[in-house]
Amino acid sequence: MGGFFGVTSKTDCALDVFFGVDYHSHLGTRRGGMTIYDPQYGFQRQIHNIENTPFRTKFDKDLIDFHGCSGIGCISDSDPQPLLVRSHLGLYAITTVGAINNAEELVKQYFSDHGHQFMAMSSGKVNSTELIAALINQKDDIVSGILHAQELIDGSATVLILTPEGIIAARDKLGRLPVLIGKNENGYCVSFESFAYQKLGYENAYELGPHEIVKITPDGYETVSPAGEEMKICAFLWTYYGYPNSNYEGKNVEVMRYRNGEIMARNEKKNGTLPDVDYVAGVPDSGLPHAIGYSKESGYAFARPFVKYTPTWPRSFMPANQSVRNQVAKMKQIPVPELINGKKLLFVDDSIVRGTQLRETVDFLFSAHAAEIHMRSACPPIMYGCKYLNFSRSNSDMELIARRTIQELEGDEGQKHIEEYADSTTERGKCMLKTICEKLGFNSLGYQSLDGLLEAIGIDRNKVCTYCWNGKE
Repeated sequence: MGGFFGVTSKTDCALDVFFGVDYHSHLGTRRGGMTIYDPQYGFQRQIHNIENTPFRTKFDKDLIDFHGCSGIGCISDSDPQPLLVRSHLGLYAITTVGAINNAEELVKQYFSDHGHQFMAMSSGKVNSTELIAALINQKDDIVSGILHAQELIDGSATVLILTPEGIIAARDKLGRLPVLIGKNENGYCVSFESFAYQKLGYENAYELGPHEIVKITPDGYETVSPAGEEMKICAFLWTYYGYPNSNYEGKNVEVMRYRNGEIMARNEKKNGTLPDVDYVAGVPDSGLPHAIGYSKESGYAFARPFVKYTPTWPRSFMPANQSVRNQVAKMKQIPVPELINGKKLLFVDDSIVRGTQLRETVDFLFSAHAAEIHMRSACPPIMYGCKYLNFSRSNSDMELIARRTIQELEGDEGQKHIEEYADSTTERGKCMLKTICEKLGFNSLGYQSLDGLLEAIGIDRNKVCTYCWNGKE
């Protein structure tokens, strides 16, 4: 995924950009970057690897060298950015969030002559932000260029551009991610997360619609390309990615998660599948609010049978190596024996993707003498890897435990019945649940239904992207 923050002000804004970007650190673990513009000093830019050291620590020493009244920054889970681009459109800085599925095709189709070259990353792939900038530069102005790039891209592209005149913010054409504007007495900011600017003393000013492009200066903001009618905002923003304090489309993340847990428990009571347990708990940290809602509705006490030790390992995704990540996840888990020994526990996790770490968590709990472990996922079975925001790093759908289980049960024939497997009321759905339950060592397993999840979010379901669950765009 990734996050972004920008400011254009009548006063020096470097500190606001620094703290605003830092407040997006939960959205990525690979690279962090800042670019500040000052008429005297020009563009000042710095990019750091943040895989093993947080953004704040890496950029703290750079602050003394940043001066200017406008700037943008990002947390990136892939490309080094922001980039500085010099073209017939002038010199500007650009940062993007999204995914380009047809990057190689675009390079071959539009840049196949000998006059174009791209810097390759270590993987050999083209930097997505550099490609978007190249597409923008094919047009005579930045706004037309952004629209051109978004039209050609198979995937998504949310864009922030810093020019000497201010900031141009463009939400993805289907609004898969939010773009919000805040204001204070000195100017305006633009952000992925609303809490980031509220904490810095800005108040809500505007939320861009899908495909909308806005120009922002210290004196105000104006729409330079209108919003579209269709929206497909990512449901995982509420389920997992979004920070608890944030609001998207007017719906708070933490409130949604409480509601989501309540709906899960309500439906289990109705269906007679609510197990008898001593405590309801959340898999820390993102499962906790879902579990609080589940506890309230089920009537079972909420507890924290284990906690994460974060002072030395504060980041959930790092390092990049999967086996080391699994070991780090194991080292983080510190039990509370009095809440585990001999207890029947029901855990709620935000999602079940590959299942690797969850299996190790269950082993850890049983080794601490839990009597029973019941698991609930706060969203439906994930059947498709995200091709819009890269929220899952799966290289193949077969890395997903649900799809892998289907293949084990029926082979290729089973892949023709994914919708049926996703429905826990069908025979195939029950069979998949039972198999995953046995594979991961649970006493029982349940998933939130897609209807329940959409009810918890509370906006028009046609405006929410559910691709990872049902494959529908």
